Amino acid sequence: MPRRRPARPPNATPYTPDPPRRVSAAPDNGVGCGGAFLRRVARSTPRREPRVPLEPIGKTVAMAEIVLIRHGETAWSASGQHTSVTDLPLTERGERQASDLATTLARRRFTAVYSSPRIRAQRTAQLAGLTVTALDDDLAEWNYGDYEGRTTADIHTEAPDWDLWTDGAPGGEKPAEVGARLDRVLQRAREHLCDGDVALVAHGHALRVAGARWIGLAAACGGLLKLDTGTLSTLGFEHGRPVITSWNATVTG
Repeated sequence: MPRRRPARPPNATPYTPDPPRRVSAAPDNGVGCGGAFLRRVARSTPRREPRVPLEPIGKTVAMAEIVLIRHGETAWSASGQHTSVTDLPLTERGERQASDLATTLARRRFTAVYSSPRIRAQRTAQLAGLTVTALDDDLAEWNYGDYEGRTTADIHTEAPDWDLWTDGAPGGEKPAEVGARLDRVLQRAREHLCDGDVALVAHGHALRVAGARWIGLAAACGGLLKLDTGTLSTLGFEHGRPVITSWNATVTG
């Protein structure tokens, strides 16, 4: 019998965001993978991977940063269920996590705030005191396809060797496909860095891919970058080279 998709938890926090401008998705540029991960990554990915374009963008670029904001906790993030297209609200804890970010983020001057279109990301931005300037479909979470709503432990009962970071999701996305769209997001963000910081409000796996791609690693190398709900990470430059300047920082109110 086909497996039934897990039931969506009740919406405990009704929320209807004001619709910001939506970014039109660019054509897929076919980015593959590369870099050092485990031998399995090397075997499962193409040999060549285009780097994120890194042309200089003025003298102030080294002082500005891209701030990655993972949304606050949801019922499924708490239980470890893969959540992509299922549009869940934040839990009470998730709302507190998002609100705790506001003071820290208020110290920055954001020239652009991009958000995933999912309610959990938009609500996080609102509670964190950010004004979303554009919804970006490329910031949506990894499409888990047939594995939506399932935990890794559950999936391993029928596919014990499965690894999202090397295999992708059946009926969903491969690592290279997620890497391609996060490359597009990073390029759009870089175009604003002359004028100030840029915030990307999104999801755990998508932002881990963004971190790996920023420093020229394979999308699969995002598997080495643990990222919790309601955290801040920053991407910047050192001597003109893209670097991760902070990662998975928890902010408490």
